Amino acid sequence: MAVDVNALFASLMPVVERRPLSERETGAVFRGLMKSLVHFDNAVGFVYRGEERPIDFYDTFDAEKYDIHVTVYQAGAFLLDPFYHATRAGRSGFFRMRELAPDRFFVSEYYRTYYGETRLAEEVGFFVPMTGGVGVVLSLMRLEQSGAFSPADIKMLRSAAPLVLALVRSGLGDIGARLARSPVESPTPFGEASAASDVWSRLGLTDREATIVDLVLQGHSSEAIGLRLGISTGTVKVHRRNVYRKLDISSQTQLLSLYLGNLERS
Repeated sequence: MAVDVNALFASLMPVVERRPLSERETGAVFRGLMKSLVHFDNAVGFVYRGEERPIDFYDTFDAEKYDIHVTVYQAGAFLLDPFYHATRAGRSGFFRMRELAPDRFFVSEYYRTYYGETRLAEEVGFFVPMTGGVGVVLSLMRLEQSGAFSPADIKMLRSAAPLVLALVRSGLGDIGARLARSPVESPTPFGEASAASDVWSRLGLTDREATIVDLVLQGHSSEAIGLRLGISTGTVKVHRRNVYRKLDISSQTQLLSLYLGNLERS
């Protein structure tokens, strides 16, 4: 796709004029900038802080897509999202989902039952660490019928990353405080704690067992979990068998269902 120079310049006018930008306006400038560079089907901006439920400050979804990409996501699906974990790790810059996803993510139960339902060919994101432990992610999505971003698209987006990060920091520098003061537009107000850390303890798992099943649900293989935790693959598998026995389940499908079900009841 050729760069639309007129659209590019027009999208940056609010920033050049140096007038204060709201969350929605910052998102709209981002969308205009991206549309001048590449084709995409949807854009969304999320704010994260620790394990609190994220809020979306900007999106282009219709009602059906909003339900899966925002409502279901905020209800607990975000806890297994590679973008969420990259934000918590302090990632900064432009990344593709495939660069951040665990080794078994695309065959995981989470992918099959939730992420795969989004019908995305690809998702990419701009990651912006902010002050106060807050992280902002602006994502671009392409549906299956559009296909993945081309190598030229990815090169263009990587080149645009410094500008996008500067835009977010300029427009949303105090986003945490602003949204905490005025959360009325979000169905899950910023500052509302997630129940994720309590689910496994309520179900009787040890800290080590909880860590391992969290990594399993995120899409990490037993081998990758072993390397990450400094234990053998066999030990990981023993912990997994013990967890299944404690929870009286026999599959990852049941494990995910139990996890999300307990989150919803919290």
